[in-house]
Amino acid sequence: MKNLVSTDWLEKNLSNVRIFDGSWHLPNANRDALSEFNLFHIENASFFDIDKYSDHKSNLPHMLPSKDIWEKIMSDLGVKNSDHIIVYDDSDVFSSCRVWFTFLYFGHDSNLVSVLDGGLKKWLIEKRAVTKVKKKFGLSSYVAYENKSLVLKKNQINENIKNKSFELVDARSNDRFLGKQSEVRKDLKSGNIEGSKNLPFSEIINIDDHTFKKKIDLISIFEKKNINPHEKIAFTCGSGITACVLGLTNSIISGKKPIIYDGSWAEYGKLK
Repeated sequence: MKNLVSTDWLEKNLSNVRIFDGSWHLPNANRDALSEFNLFHIENASFFDIDKYSDHKSNLPHMLPSKDIWEKIMSDLGVKNSDHIIVYDDSDVFSSCRVWFTFLYFGHDSNLVSVLDGGLKKWLIEKRAVTKVKKKFGLSSYVAYENKSLVLKKNQINENIKNKSFELVDARSNDRFLGKQSEVRKDLKSGNIEGSKNLPFSEIINIDDHTFKKKIDLISIFEKKNINPHEKIAFTCGSGITACVLGLTNSIISGKKPIIYDGSWAEYGKLK
């Protein structure tokens, strides 16, 4: 799996890949990802709207859409099954990883889906070119299949509390995990899923340029949290976004595709 590509690599391959800006911001961030994309973006990039391209029948935020809907979205965007997809973001929650995971879930070749290491922040630090011109792509006939083994449902989470068949790791901050900080969404209680471990996604990212820490350091971080990436493991968070950051990290270490509890705390922590 080619999980990450460098800014150098992308600059040399701008015309050979499909690029998506997958920026998404927390409800209290007061940022509009699409407006920011319209101001400037990496050449040839298209905007990937995480909320728009989700299951609108669900009362949970940005859940994965159906296979048919995904095929229509991809076909309308002109994405081909043979395209190498590069996703970047300019988000504090590294939402590009969620887009990366979505492509994997719908069967895109895992060797043809990558996240830009450092995202737009590193790209701008290095003074690489951006544009406001939007490239148009013709329609395609994208074919998807769902790898349902990559997503867990609430009943599977509850069963695991009893039988402990896999490790569940929460990507939220320590204060949110421990219930010391209120959730952003008002209809949620504070706390965590019984038996889960906490690994804040921020711990695996370099603050200065938004790149992932080196593999040897990521392994060490997992070890310190007593998390074995080679055992059966799944990830959760607030609403399925930052869980995918840990999912990507786990893939870097182990080479395995990530397993995500899609509903995450937005579902599990709902007030009755």
